[in-house]
Amino acid sequence: MSTSRADGRKPDQLRPIAFEAGIAPHATGSVLVSFGATRVICAATIEPNVPLWMKQQRVPGGWLTAEYSMLPYSTHDRKPREISKGRPDGRNIEIQRLIGRSLRAVIDLNKLGQNTLWLDCDVLQADGGTRTASITGAFLAARLAVQKLLDAKKIAENPLVDSVAAVSAGIFGGQALLDLNYFEDKDAEVDANIVMTGRGQFVEVQGSGEEATFTPEQLQTLLTLAQSGLKELAALQATFLAKQLLKM
Repeated sequence: MSTSRADGRKPDQLRPIAFEAGIAPHATGSVLVSFGATRVICAATIEPNVPLWMKQQRVPGGWLTAEYSMLPYSTHDRKPREISKGRPDGRNIEIQRLIGRSLRAVIDLNKLGQNTLWLDCDVLQADGGTRTASITGAFLAARLAVQKLLDAKKIAENPLVDSVAAVSAGIFGGQALLDLNYFEDKDAEVDANIVMTGRGQFVEVQGSGEEATFTPEQLQTLLTLAQSGLKELAALQATFLAKQLLKM
């Protein structure tokens, strides 16, 4: 773990992490999250309604859903908007489903009341790890939005039962690395994204070899790296929320 990377980090080191609240004033809660040069606006909006399918099936409680997009100027080469292509972007759909699953793992929807919590994650600048940054920031935006519901006495209890964060890990140049940037991610032999709760429970583990295979021992190394990084992210989330909630 002593070899340094192109950006000077150690193999088991996160990029500089930063959170900025209130980036989208019209949202119920919002955070600009930065994983190094990757920057994502995560906004949570409370809609006092639930999807039609819940009403038809008489499902109690509320709902949480997510949308994800990369702004055209977030990448080195302009990325066309979905509407200009006339079809949904498969990658965007996959990521927004991941964000939704990750947040639903830590929320008691019955305590949300007859409300829908929308999480919109828009990538301002992409340098690898946009999905992991989105999940980490979406939780913070959701927690700030939920506090407004609590303060307004629109719900009786905090429906968020735990925190959740995500980080990437991979094998690049034969070495296991934490929190890959774009340069590392695009040429990684193995790429993984790990989602974990603040109490250390896995929500999702995505891993694949890029024209390569990996051993059980390498997988365990990546999981161990990710767990260390995710504990650090959970602590950063808790510190940020402690300060923000005092201001509300």
